[in-house]
Amino acid sequence: MKLTVAATDKVLGNRKVGMSAQEVEIRISPRIADIGQAEWDACACPEAKPGVRPNDPFTTYRFLSALEQSGSVGPGTGWQPQYLSAAIGGQIIAVAPMYAKSHSQGEYIFDHSWAHALERAGGRYYPKLQIAVPHTPATGRRFLVRPGFEGSGMAALVQGAVQLTDNNGLSSLHITFCTQAEAQAGEDLGLLVRKSQQFHWRNNGFEDFDGFLSTLSSRKRKNIRKEREQAQRFGGEIEVLTGDAIQPAHWDAFWQFYQDTGARKWGTPYLTRQFFDIAQQTLRDDIVLVLAKRDGAWVAGALNFIGAQALYGRYWGCTEHHPFLHFELCYYQAIDIAIAWKLAAVEAGAQGEHKLARGYLPRPTWSLHWIREEGFMRAVADYLSQERAAVDQEIDILTEYGPFKRAEIEEQQ
Repeated sequence: MKLTVAATDKVLGNRKVGMSAQEVEIRISPRIADIGQAEWDACACPEAKPGVRPNDPFTTYRFLSALEQSGSVGPGTGWQPQYLSAAIGGQIIAVAPMYAKSHSQGEYIFDHSWAHALERAGGRYYPKLQIAVPHTPATGRRFLVRPGFEGSGMAALVQGAVQLTDNNGLSSLHITFCTQAEAQAGEDLGLLVRKSQQFHWRNNGFEDFDGFLSTLSSRKRKNIRKEREQAQRFGGEIEVLTGDAIQPAHWDAFWQFYQDTGARKWGTPYLTRQFFDIAQQTLRDDIVLVLAKRDGAWVAGALNFIGAQALYGRYWGCTEHHPFLHFELCYYQAIDIAIAWKLAAVEAGAQGEHKLARGYLPRPTWSLHWIREEGFMRAVADYLSQERAAVDQEIDILTEYGPFKRAEIEEQQ
């Protein structure tokens, strides 16, 4: 599908969007290959080059393509690719990972109550459009703009996505886990801002794990040491693997772990087995596997993705349960890796207040929303205003209950 967005003022939510004097062509592509790796990554990760990692591993061509090729998105999944691109004079200046959604699963920014409210009022909430990385609650740019086109590129994508939502009679457009800068720019363009929170660990230049522990209160420091000691007495060894050290046999083991966790959390795992086969071929340099082995067999593991500044914890699973091994593989080993590799943060995924006692403090996350029905959009705007205030209060309270010494809490804030 293709439409042309004229370079005129466009009203979104009673606000005008200023565009350049040039005409911007908006396209939808059902396959990311139709855009191509060179064009996509020129917008998604222009900073990446040999020896330099992309800031966000999840918006790279190779990650999104792996989801598509493996059948983790596409027919039957409720995530139908509708990759968005904007071009001026034939040159692609911006892209966005957009999907037509027939449900709200795998998003981690929950809008089920919105769907129920609209449907009770006689409306139809699904399908909707979603600009997001499927199954991935990690903050990053969602409007992927080629350097030099920052303002016009994002405005074109927003305008095009809203117009597509409106023209096709869809209920709404959602942009989840965008950056704070995008949230601010999106609000200026007439979108609604939603604020949520996750638990992240910050690296304050620590030399080692003991350096991190020194910033905690005495009681919390002792608790973490006890947890690590008990976890590491599970009767085996822990291995940290990345790049060529990851072998197909490791994915065979991790698939068993992932299936167990997926079945318990979601009913059906979001990722297919083929995704991990493709990951072995194209994504292993972006991945850190932390695996526990006992009596010659892998018994538990955690999968992390590596960005230029952060480690992203994504999946965990096990075939044997040992006290605190989950915390060791998912949180403490991740901190060890971040310190050793001088990464600024660890993002440990959605939810989980148990992360607080382990040094992961609440941080705001952002999303943007546009709803076609004006009355419903006003109602949601009122709700989001109250929700933002509640999230701010929750972050303040949770931070106060964190494990850090008082001076460290103030520094972390």
